[in-house]
Amino acid sequence: MTIWLFLIFLAACLGAGATGAMFPTGDWYKQLKKPDWVPPNWVFPVVWTSIYVLISFAGARVAQAPDNALAMAFWAAQIAFNTLWTPIFFGLRRLKGALPVMACLWVSVLGATVTSFQIDIWAGLAFTPYLVWVTIAAALNLSVARLNPDQKPLVPSSL
Repeated sequence: MTIWLFLIFLAACLGAGATGAMFPTGDWYKQLKKPDWVPPNWVFPVVWTSIYVLISFAGARVAQAPDNALAMAFWAAQIAFNTLWTPIFFGLRRLKGALPVMACLWVSVLGATVTSFQIDIWAGLAFTPYLVWVTIAAALNLSVARLNPDQKPLVPSSL
């Protein structure tokens, strides 16, 4: 693994993570009904930072391996769906609309985990916490959508 590859993957992760700053949770999210098991707010940046470092490590290791096309495709898919989910859930406040994106994210993280394990044990292990976390996030998204059935999405203003 080269440091340059790691930094390229980390830059992609930071781009995905930047959507959190672009679409902050704010008072709207605080007022939503949430399940009793929702993690405290401070957990989210800690977990996401750790996951982004781990999957950057995994991506850099797998990128150098032969026959890595499927693993790289899953890596690209998961970061794309990761980037897309926040603007839909927090930006547009589409609680139910974020669920199909979350499903695609979960499948792509599972695919990235499995294919990374097939290529490099350390890369597969690095993806495992992400699979656990995205499972929790999916359950949380579904729970919040169910607990707030009357929540109205934002309607983007016309140009």
